[in-house]
Amino acid sequence: MINKNWKTVLVDLENKLAEFFTKKIPELPKKVKEFIVKYLPHLTILTIILAILGIILGAATTPFAFLSGVKIGIGQIISLFFAIVSIVFEIKAVKGLFKREMNSWKLLFYVSLIGAISNLLRIDIGGLILGTGISWYILFQIRGCYKN
Repeated sequence: MINKNWKTVLVDLENKLAEFFTKKIPELPKKVKEFIVKYLPHLTILTIILAILGIILGAATTPFAFLSGVKIGIGQIISLFFAIVSIVFEIKAVKGLFKREMNSWKLLFYVSLIGAISNLLRIDIGGLILGTGISWYILFQIRGCYKN
């Protein structure tokens, strides 16, 4: 039996995804990468604000979701939980994104993993494949712009 801790599993996954998204798929032009890296902190702040508004709305409507059924209500609670965890990671990442720190890039990678797990649990195959695929492509294309 293989005994790996979470950190090792995440590092292995990150390395495999980096291999795929940087060597097997066409690379973004350097100017596009720089544009993304320059404006990513601002986009992350906007995402945080919109997500907080979404969480407030979601929390307010959760009791009504249960009127549609327990499964829908529990699904909404799970979605809210994943959104809150993602926001916490994004808030922690913002300062380092301005400084182009690798730890902040990793936090956004973890946010993408949280989104993938959320999509999987909600059986949102389109979101899982398209959303996660696009986010990983962009994240791994700009990964080299961040330093330790």
